[in-house]
Amino acid sequence: MNPIFEKGGKLYWLHSTIDAFESFLHVPGTVTRKGSHVRDAVDLKRVMIVALLAAVPAALFGIWNVGYQHSLATGASPAFWADFVFGLGKVLPLFVVSYAVGLFIEFSWAQFRGEEVNEGYLVTGFFIPLIVPVDVPLWMLAVAVAFSVIFAKEVFGGTGMNIWNPALVARAFLFFSYPASMTGHDTWIALHKGEALIDAATGATPLSLAGDGVSALESAGAQYGTGFWDLFMGTVPGSVGETSVIAILLGAFILIWTGIASWKIMASSVAGALFIGFIANATGVSGLPAWWHLVMGGFAFGTVFMATDPVTSAQTETGKWIYGFLIGVLCVTIRLFNPGYPEGMMLAILLGNTFAPLIDHVVTERHINRKLRKARGR
Repeated sequence: MNPIFEKGGKLYWLHSTIDAFESFLHVPGTVTRKGSHVRDAVDLKRVMIVALLAAVPAALFGIWNVGYQHSLATGASPAFWADFVFGLGKVLPLFVVSYAVGLFIEFSWAQFRGEEVNEGYLVTGFFIPLIVPVDVPLWMLAVAVAFSVIFAKEVFGGTGMNIWNPALVARAFLFFSYPASMTGHDTWIALHKGEALIDAATGATPLSLAGDGVSALESAGAQYGTGFWDLFMGTVPGSVGETSVIAILLGAFILIWTGIASWKIMASSVAGALFIGFIANATGVSGLPAWWHLVMGGFAFGTVFMATDPVTSAQTETGKWIYGFLIGVLCVTIRLFNPGYPEGMMLAILLGNTFAPLIDHVVTERHINRKLRKARGR
C-alpha cells in the first residue's frame, strides 16, 4: 500500500499520518550507507518512551490515591481495588482528552505543513493529566491542551524548538484562566454526582494548609495525616501524579540511570529549595521545616520530570547547576512570600525556562573568554 501514500500517489496528502504510524509500529527500512554519521540505539522515540515509562509509577499511584481520598472524604472504608477502579474511572478521561486533542492538532499541523509528525507529544500528553486536579472539567482541559500545543509548541516550530515546557503552559493556562477550578478545597477530591464530603473531612492540600500557617497544617482535617511520612508516601490530596515522592523517585532513578534526565538539575533544584528554606527558618519567616518543601505540592514531580526537560532546560553542564538552583530558590520564595499562590513550582520552572538560554549564553561566553585569556597569556 505504500506507493499510494508516496509522492505522486492518490493519498499522498496523508503521507505524514501514515509515516507516523508506520515508524511508530515498525523499525524504519532505511539505513545509512555512506558518510560519517552518529550511530546510536537511542533516538527521539526511545527517549520519549523512557520518559513516559518513568512517570508510570506516579500515574498508577495517583489513580489509586484519587479513589483512596474519595473513600476517606465520603466516610467509606478504603479498599485497594475498589479505590483503584474508582480512580481509573476519574483519571482515564483526562488522558483520553489530553491525547485526543493534542494528537489531533499535531497530526493536522503536520499534514497541513507536509512535515513528519513529531513524537514529543507522547510525553506531554501523559504529563498534563498528572499535574492537574482530578475533577477539572474536561472541556477546560481540552481548551488548555489546544492552547499549549498551538501557542507553546507548534508556533515555535514543533518538538525541540519550544521555549517553555508545553505541559506546564497548559497548567498555567488553566490556573490563570479558570482559577476556581484549579484552587480551593473543593478541587482535589473526586465525587460522584450527589455525593458530599463528611463533616470531619476537608479537601485542602497540605501545601495550602501550610500557606495558612503551621498551626493550620497541624490541625488539618480528619481524612489524612500531615506528617512527613504521609507527604513522602503521597496519601494526601493534590494533583493526580504529584503526591507520591516515592513513586516520583522511582521515575528519577529510571531517568538518571538511562541518561535521559540530568541529575545535576535535580540535585541543584533541591539545594536551592533547602537554601531558601533554611534561611526562612533561621530568620523566623517560616516555621515550616525547610526539607518539608521537598515533599509538598508539585516540587518533586516538577524537579524530576519538568525541570529536566532537555528542550527547555539549560544545556551547558555549569548552566544546569545554575538553572536547577534558580528553580529551587524561586519555588520556595514564591511559596513563602505569595500567600495567594502557595504552590510556586509551576511558575519557578517557567521562569527557569525563560532564563535558560541566557544562562547558557553567559556560561559559554565566560568559557570562551577564559580560553582566550589563556591563549593570549602564552
